[in-house]
Amino acid sequence: MDLKVGEIIKLKKQHPCGVNRWKILRIGMDFRLECTGCGRQVMLPRKLVEKNFKGYIS
Repeated sequence: MDLKVGEIIKLKKQHPCGVNRWKILRIGMDFRLECTGCGRQVMLPRKLVEKNFKGYIS
């Protein structure tokens, strides 16, 4: 997958705050994502992000 730092992506499942848009802060074996709704940051394995990826938000 061709994901870059700073892009906003959409995932299948939403965050408990009700938003499913995430900003990419770090890419590697793990992704650091920031919820665009509440600002919470989470680390997810690359495999999980690629599996749950729905699309880009422009």
